Amino acid sequence: MSTGVPLASGKGEIFEIVLQFMPDWVQISVLVLIVLLVVGSWVFKLKRKIDRRRAARGGQAVHTAAQHGQRRGADYLGPYAPQQAAAAPQPAQQPSGADFLGAYAPQQRQGNGSA
Repeated sequence: MSTGVPLASGKGEIFEIVLQFMPDWVQISVLVLIVLLVVGSWVFKLKRKIDRRRAARGGQAVHTAAQHGQRRGADYLGPYAPQQAAAAPQPAQQPSGADFLGAYAPQQRQGNGSA
């Protein structure tokens, strides 16, 4: 039950309409740029794949984004990291966290237990 009307997506129709109003040289330039972007992305993906295989074969780390001395990422706190005191002994650590109520804890009563 075909009506003879091609079914195109909305994006495709918009793309065709925009290209129709442009001169031929602009249409060709836009299409060439799109093809170059697609081919460039394929080349880039292939290059990364080859680099990963070479690194795995050579025994190097596969993800070498953060080199030695380049500290960054979600786990790097930078100047916000807690200070490490190597020589000073640690004092008795007070409890903390979600279960520690501190000053809001109910007071313990001292006595003989009768109220």
